[in-house]
Amino acid sequence: MKKALVTGSGGLIGAQAVEFLIEKDFKVVGIDNDMRSYFFGPEASTKNISDYLSRKFKDKFIHLSIDIRDKEKIKKVYQEHSFDLIIHAAAQPSHDWAAREPFTDFEINANGTLNLLEFMRYFCPQAVFIFTSTNKVYGDSPNKLPLIEKEKRWELDEKHRFYQGIDESMSIDSCLHSLFGASKASADILVQEYGRYFKLKTASFRGGCLTGPLHQGAELHGFLAYLAKCVDSGRQYTIFGYNGKQVRDNIHSFDLVNCFWHFYQNPKYGEVYNIGGSRHSNISMIEAIGYFEKAYGKKANIVYNPENRIGDHIWYISDVAKFKSHFPQWDYQYDIYRIMDEICVRDDRVIS
Repeated sequence: MKKALVTGSGGLIGAQAVEFLIEKDFKVVGIDNDMRSYFFGPEASTKNISDYLSRKFKDKFIHLSIDIRDKEKIKKVYQEHSFDLIIHAAAQPSHDWAAREPFTDFEINANGTLNLLEFMRYFCPQAVFIFTSTNKVYGDSPNKLPLIEKEKRWELDEKHRFYQGIDESMSIDSCLHSLFGASKASADILVQEYGRYFKLKTASFRGGCLTGPLHQGAELHGFLAYLAKCVDSGRQYTIFGYNGKQVRDNIHSFDLVNCFWHFYQNPKYGEVYNIGGSRHSNISMIEAIGYFEKAYGKKANIVYNPENRIGDHIWYISDVAKFKSHFPQWDYQYDIYRIMDEICVRDDRVIS
């Protein structure tokens, strides 16, 4: 039986990866120490999901509450298991939070990734290493595009080279990243370098908004899940800048993990892919609010703050053409409306 290591196994992408791989007859070792509750408070805790996975899969899933910054404990995991696949989804994921504790942010996102790569190199160099990077490695460069303000969203002219989405040719230099973007960019480059320098099978997937029904949405992270929670409960939701017309592409956790699976079957060395909902699945904040208001039959409690968050994108749609050219058998199972409908009907009892 093949074996996989999944970091952040209680989070959105990690939990989806655990279920997906076990269905593919893998045994999975999951690392998750519930740092999300430290970042965003008790309601963002991943403990329930980790417990749910442990109950459901028993002998096929081993949950370890380990901090990826702890070199000796990570080394021990690699010494005790021989991995065929490593999916690294653990992270500090927020712009705002990174500025509060820069050391914590960088040590998790950059140093933690280095630990995982270095011990892979020594103990299982034949494995495939997949990193959930972010479009924030491009900093605020997307905001320099000639965007057009429309009634409910910002847009690009259809003749612009990035109209179908931003591809991997966009520079990561000479822009404002936020400290979170800088720490993730450091990890992203490490993943590429270990692939190219040491000839390891690695990939960085630069995701847009990643979402799905298991997303523990919080104010500082998890756009659609947190917005849905606020509309349903009547909780106040704050829009930060750009007249609420900022556009995000959203990819469902299943579709992203399915990308990982395709890469695992035909891996490359130090590859980079922009991955997100693309033109297939994107929405503005105002459009999303309207959709959830209609779905729940409630008026959203919205407050507008004209000051945008540092490094936040006005418009971001991913061009996934490179990934599709490498893996033409892959395609989306979810569009933006199926994603939002699934979030609306999520049953929390399944993970309680």
